[in-house]
Amino acid sequence: MRGELEFDIGMTASCEDGSCGVLSRVVIDPIKRSVTHLVVEPHHQHSLARLVPVDLAEVHDGELKLRCTIAQWRALQFVQETEYVLPGGPWLEYPSDSILGLPNYESTPPMIVRERLPPGEVEVRRGQHIHATDGVIGRVEGVVVDPADDHLTHILLQQGHLWGKKQVAIPVSALERIENDGLCVSLAKHEIAELPAINAAYPSL
Repeated sequence: MRGELEFDIGMTASCEDGSCGVLSRVVIDPIKRSVTHLVVEPHHQHSLARLVPVDLAEVHDGELKLRCTIAQWRALQFVQETEYVLPGGPWLEYPSDSILGLPNYESTPPMIVRERLPPGEVEVRRGQHIHATDGVIGRVEGVVVDPADDHLTHILLQQGHLWGKKQVAIPVSALERIENDGLCVSLAKHEIAELPAINAAYPSL
């Protein structure tokens, strides 16, 4: 996979002028099988995550580097959108779960939070199950992307038990579909077990 970008979900992310958080999710166009955006969030602040175009991203020494300043990153679109229902009034939309801009109420009004992904695109998250043809084989660790066209080449899988883990790369040609409860591939467990291990050690989320 030389020359390709390994986006390990949970890796530290930084802008040109400082740290901005971690890579928490990868956004994929399931038709083109390409990565369109990365979700970068400040540590433990999910509501402040931003949607970063993948062409702003590079990977160096196991760290995600964004070609923008922190101010420019903060100006990017929030991933979460929060709607509050005011008593007797309309919905109010806010980019995060902050209620600082709301009028003074004795209690927080009811709210719903939704994702603001590009239409038709889906998220891949760390820890999602990978379903082989004969059952769950492991969990998602990240993805590998061809920087020439942002197409997926592999899904990174953490396979095995705590005392015998190895990370393997499943070719994207085996990816059948992405569902809410995980990714489905066209390989059986024994076929995935025979894939060679790769060395990729990044910080955990």
